[in-house]
Formats: sequence, C-alpha cells, structure tokens
Amino acid sequence: MVIQLSPERLAAPTPRYTSYPTAVQFTEAVGATESGDWIAALPGDADLSLYVHIPFCGALCWYCGCSTTVVNTPGPIAGYLDALEAEMLTVADRLGGRRRVVHLHWGGGSPNSLSPEQIEDLAARQRLLFDVAEGAEFAVEIDPRFMDTARAAALGRAGVNRVSIGVQDFSPEVQAAINRHQSFATTRQVVDQLRQAGIGALNIDLVYGLPHQTEARLAETLEQALALSPDRLAVFGYAHLPQRIRHQRLIPDETLPGHEARLRLAELATARLLEAGYVRIGLDHFARPDDPLARGPVHRNFQGYTTDPSDALIGFGASAISRLPQGYAQNATAVADYRRRIATTGLATARGVALSEDDRMRAHVIERLMCDLTYSAADVRDRFGPAADRLLPIVRGMDDLEAEGLIVRTADGFQVPEEAAPYVRIVCARFDAWLAATTGRHAPAV
Repeated sequence: MVIQLSPERLAAPTPRYTSYPTAVQFTEAVGATESGDWIAALPGDADLSLYVHIPFCGALCWYCGCSTTVVNTPGPIAGYLDALEAEMLTVADRLGGRRRVVHLHWGGGSPNSLSPEQIEDLAARQRLLFDVAEGAEFAVEIDPRFMDTARAAALGRAGVNRVSIGVQDFSPEVQAAINRHQSFATTRQVVDQLRQAGIGALNIDLVYGLPHQTEARLAETLEQALALSPDRLAVFGYAHLPQRIRHQRLIPDETLPGHEARLRLAELATARLLEAGYVRIGLDHFARPDDPLARGPVHRNFQGYTTDPSDALIGFGASAISRLPQGYAQNATAVADYRRRIATTGLATARGVALSEDDRMRAHVIERLMCDLTYSAADVRDRFGPAADRLLPIVRGMDDLEAEGLIVRTADGFQVPEEAAPYVRIVCARFDAWLAATTGRHAPAV
C-alpha cells in the first residue's frame, strides 16, 4: 500500500496522545482538594503505579521540552527531596495505608542528579510508605554525562531493574547544535557500569528531526546504539515549539530538517531497527522479541509505551501528573511553587481535568490505536455500551484516510497498516473532541 499524504497533512499540529484529554486541556478547576479526594476514593485493591519527577540537570539541552532546571549546588536538591517526602506522606495518609504498587518510574530532568545516598534513601522511603510488589518494574531515566560507578551501584542497590539512557544523536555536529556533548565512549562506559550493577534491562532514547541531522549521521548513530545491545529503543520526533519553550529559540529554524526530510529520517530508523530484529511497538518504540513490551499487553502514559498494568498512576514532584479514575491532576511546575504548596496543604496540584464518560471512551479508543493500531467497534461497545454509537459517524467519515492509505477497513472497524504506523496520531486526532481549540500547542504529525 502506498501512503499518500500532503505536506499540509504532515505539518498539521497533532498531539502525542500520552493522555486524553491532553495536558493542554488541564485547568485550575482541578486542585489539591479534588486530587486529594480522588486519591482517597481509590479502592483498597487498586494496583498503583508511582512516578517521581526529579526536575534537575547538570546542563541545559536546547532541544529539551521537559520541566527541568540546571543546578550546580546540593542545597536545592536536598530541599526538594524534603518536599517529595512530605508529599508521599500526605498521599499515603489519603490512601489509608501501604497500598500495593506494581510499577515505579523516576524521570526528569535527570534522576542521576541525585547523589548515591539520595538515590538509595528516596527508594527506601517509597518502599516504606508503599507495598512494592515483588517483581515490579522500577525504571529510571539517566543522563550518561553525569553518571559514575557509585551512582550505578546505588541504582542497583535501590532495586532499579530498568534504565533509560538518553542519547538523542551521537553526531558531534548535531550535539553542538543542541548543546549536548556526549561521546559514544562515555555512553558505553555507563552501559557497562549499569550492567555490572546488576541492571539488566536497558533502553536507549534517540531523537530524529534535530538540527543538522542528516540520514548519514542518523545511520551512524543507529549503528552505535545497536552496538550497545539495548533491550528497547525509542526514536522520538523532535518537537520544535520555540513559542512555548524559550531555550529552543537557540536552535535556528533553518538548521532543522523539513517535513519530508523528517519523514525520511523516521523511515530510516524504523527500517534499520526492524532489520536488526527489534519489534515495532506503536508509534516510536522498538523492543527485542523477548522483552515484555514486545510480548504485551502494551499501554501508553506520560512515560510513553509501557507494560504498566496499574489501575491508577500517582505522580510526585514538580510538574508530575497523576492519572486517577476520576481524571488527571498535575502538580505545580515551578519548584518553588511546588514546595510552597506542599508546605501549605501537603499536595501540590495546580491544574487538571475531570473525565466525562465521553472522554473515557475516546481515551480508550486513542490508546488502543496508539498501542495496537486497531479500532474495534465491538470492543468499544462492550466497554461503553450504546454510547459507542456516537463514534460511528467519525469512523464512517474516514474515507479520506482510507484513500491516503492510513487505514484499512475491517468487518469490525479498521486497522492502521504497519507501514502507516508513523502517522497513527493523524488517525487518533479524528477522535479528539478537544483538538480544534488547541492546534497551535502541538508539534507536527511526523
């Protein structure tokens, strides 16, 4: 099947759909009172996932869209960890005891901005307040430029069993353009340190669409990444949003590949990783056939694609987002504001959105499309009853997507062909009832 998309279609702003509604729909209508009540209402047998945001880095990468700040002294980190502990105590109290946790994830920023002692202490406090299930995945994101043997050993002693290693691109020209100088030798040394610490599952994060990135440079980066034998690779599309992210203005627009060049970069990465024996997962993840992500089932949340089976996700720290049955709740983004709110109420929720039943139905459809590339009318009806019929006009109105090769009709709905997987966000957007009001807040579709 030939995919035929106009430049306008490729350039159209489209959410990444790590949630639905997306974070741009969050408002101050949801605050600490609402999130606290939602947490307290969780059933006693609910399986929980915990996310901890560490908003500190050793240097500022100009491409980065994460909530982080550069610190060079230990004081801000120590004070932040005190607030984190207070927040965890408040949540544990609202939950009424040590609830079962089936998944842990630390992100940032760079969690390895913590000292070895802080890493072990934070993990121990989590296990003291929550009942972490045996065999639960404990994943941590790291920046190899600020790793050492002591930190790797601390992660191993803390029970971390999966690490995501930020790379983006190994080309010196690309690295200079994004202010991230990271040699292959440094990265390989960190991989060795982590494996020696007993952390067997390693992910590598790459980015396409970066300034001065060419097919030849990305091809070389892919070979170097494969030489490290990662269990998973993520190949994200760079989201250039200088109107929202001030430091991205340091990247001149003219240094970025155009939409067609971005597409070729994405296709190059996909072809090489499939050739290397990895299984494609949804939009932009790849896993070894024996990795849990390849075996499924697959879910999607703010950390991307995951095997996390939890009933609710509770986020701790500045900017962290909780996903609860009633809706989404996000903490204050600025560290000072976060700490002030924790000191005042024990919770730091600044905004969020309560879910309607229509939101839940559309969220389910979008997640299954992002993960399985499939829309099943029977599945939606089984879950949501007659309300599923409201989606029928949307599905019937997808003749243009069918003509472009983005969907193939089935007896029960439609499927996104494997070769159209890079464009699945375009298909998901048809089910997004909120999108029209926020088109200027998202990156291009590919």
